[in-house]
Amino acid sequence: MFSKFNFLSLVIGCFSLMACAQNSGKITPETYVALQTDETITIDGDASEKAWSEVEWSTVFMDIEGVKKPSYKTQVKMMWDQQYFYILAQMEEPHVWGDITERDAVVFFNNDFEVFIDPDGDTHNYYELEINALNTVWDLFITKPYREGNVVLNDWTLTGLKSAVKVDGTINNASDTDKGWTLEMAIPWAAYKKSYYEKNVPQDDFWRVNFSRVNWNFDLTDGKYSRKKDAAGKFLHEYNWVWSPTGVINMHEPEKWGYVYFSSKMTGENDTFTIPQDEKIKWELYSLLRAQKTYHSTHKKYATSIDSLISKQIIVDHKTLHPTMENHSTGWNITVKSPFTNKTLIIKEDGKFISK
Repeated sequence: MFSKFNFLSLVIGCFSLMACAQNSGKITPETYVALQTDETITIDGDASEKAWSEVEWSTVFMDIEGVKKPSYKTQVKMMWDQQYFYILAQMEEPHVWGDITERDAVVFFNNDFEVFIDPDGDTHNYYELEINALNTVWDLFITKPYREGNVVLNDWTLTGLKSAVKVDGTINNASDTDKGWTLEMAIPWAAYKKSYYEKNVPQDDFWRVNFSRVNWNFDLTDGKYSRKKDAAGKFLHEYNWVWSPTGVINMHEPEKWGYVYFSSKMTGENDTFTIPQDEKIKWELYSLLRAQKTYHSTHKKYATSIDSLISKQIIVDHKTLHPTMENHSTGWNITVKSPFTNKTLIIKEDGKFISK
């Protein structure tokens, strides 16, 4: 049976092929300092609490490749407490519509807002949440990026999620012009626990996070909205507007997502975050991963030395890195010693990142 997940894998697989054909370029991920709140936050879409007024909006979303300005403005705010990660998304939209009401349906067939979270930043075992303007939820657990032949667990449920939508206008009414919609949510830290006693609230620490807004051109038939088709009857492509562009038409490149730093300082205070130098080394390791995959595609085998993959030295913050490669019966590892923390940083053939 060709399920919606077979279809989803096909769609994402096409995105991955498109991504491979494009130039990823050098894109620096966005950062955001999420401050802590001690105020009780009611999830109703109003964002009327004082704490929301005391935290900053993110940068305005760009298109996913990072080269175009979207048609409509999108921004987010974030904060947290010991129970929840709070997210507020505000989206300009002159025609707010939606028709998907079944939980865990393919929500991105409507205009939607999407959250991607990789708590430990190893690019594996991450989470995706999609919500449309009807507050219909699709939550997924993804074992690794689609490029690596992953498993998508649709039966994973983000237990304890609170979400609410407020429309500035009238949803599914083509006779007027709307201003947009606001999505407010509270994601419980407990949903990401791997064991009962795990302490996983990231105080004064960062997680890799990204946000995407999917927007479709639409047709109107007897006043009813639907995704627009071309003359041949095929759906036109959607637009992907994101917080931290990936440089390619593929959200499933977790190594390029933004950094959200969960500061112990309270809303109304100030704090800063600088991306650690070891993270920049990780970016270089992922460049070597892509070079290794390109080498394999050309030569039908993996390279056995770093010199086969790069023509110049790798330098991070004026420090020269000396990665080494180890080939083994099930794949390969690329390893480098961080000159900043003295940690050993490793990337495996499936893209999983290890630090020790």
